[in-house]
Amino acid sequence: MAKNDTKVTDNPKLKEKTLSDGQISLYLEYYLGYSKQYDEEKDKEVVKIIRKKEFLNLYIWQAPRTPLERQQNRETLELAKKIRFEREQELKAGKLGYRLDKKDSINFLDYFQNYIDNYQKKDVRVIMMALAKFKAFLAKKHPIYANFIKPNNLNRDLILEFVEYLQSICTGEGAHTIFQRFKKVVKYAEEHDVIHKNPCNGITCKIDDQVIKKDILSLEEIEMLLNTHYQGQNPDIRRSFIFCLYTGIRFCDVVGLRFSNVDYPNRLLSFEQNKTSGHSKASNVVIPLNDGLISLIGHPSSPDNMDEVIFKLPSHTMCLKALRHWTARAGITKHITWHCARHSFAVNILNNGANIKTVASLLGHSGLKHTEKYTRAVDKLKEDAINSLPELKL
Repeated sequence: MAKNDTKVTDNPKLKEKTLSDGQISLYLEYYLGYSKQYDEEKDKEVVKIIRKKEFLNLYIWQAPRTPLERQQNRETLELAKKIRFEREQELKAGKLGYRLDKKDSINFLDYFQNYIDNYQKKDVRVIMMALAKFKAFLAKKHPIYANFIKPNNLNRDLILEFVEYLQSICTGEGAHTIFQRFKKVVKYAEEHDVIHKNPCNGITCKIDDQVIKKDILSLEEIEMLLNTHYQGQNPDIRRSFIFCLYTGIRFCDVVGLRFSNVDYPNRLLSFEQNKTSGHSKASNVVIPLNDGLISLIGHPSSPDNMDEVIFKLPSHTMCLKALRHWTARAGITKHITWHCARHSFAVNILNNGANIKTVASLLGHSGLKHTEKYTRAVDKLKEDAINSLPELKL
């Protein structure tokens, strides 16, 4: 077994973890020094050993029963030992340190995670998704890089392959959105001299931004949602999604709304859009409030608590789970995400005769380009309505 062949002085050490299926996963454990920390319970300074694990995606049989399984064990162990030796030589040469700044020492996956850990904007969830998709891509297409890939191993061919992978697994604008965030991290790495040349330059993940890729809730389906209640339903999730259906606000904006955003005497809601804040003249949005919307908003717990959040929402993931449960209970079979509320709002008010410029203003669009896709959706609805009539035979 791996542990019997590991010397005390080895760094990293080849170790093993027994899995529930009877196999053993091989991994490397690096000793990266120590740090001193104050332990409040012991009321003294203690030494903490710093270690790092690298799973090799190599497996051996815990109790090989056939000559073939024993041969597979020997070959897998031999490969693991070679990898361990190579990593040790890299560590000794200063190419794979814990806090080293040399370009060749950096694992881009760790660099990406560090970027996320220090990221403060509200689209962090999408950037986390970009890292998860890139890791999944490497594990499937390039397993040699599954746990460690140097920044300069990112080349144009690899990025093109990643884009194709995203387009094969994502629907709607998902691939485009994820790749945009991935490029953001790569550009940051280039600007900080971690990558010599940006491999994403000139590569785009194209979408037809004049076509709505998400499902739309009709007025009848919205009525079905409003009439659906169930035990244990989160009232804030319910109120906030209905509010988005009737205002077109994005999730990243509704989650941050405070009572201070509401002008009760003039019945107005004003807020700065997270997505376009600082780089769009239409970043600030003002929405008129009717009785129903004011009822959804309610009032702060006390007049002095105007900075109180209006909708106390859990994570985006929890909100989506609750939304899907709610739509299923209502008998709606469409794939409804939170952003569908924004699309539904635009299509439904256009279908009821609203002016396209008015819709653009309510949605916070700086021009009509992004709003025009909703007019195409309305035209499609009208066409479907005509085609739903019995066939005319003369």
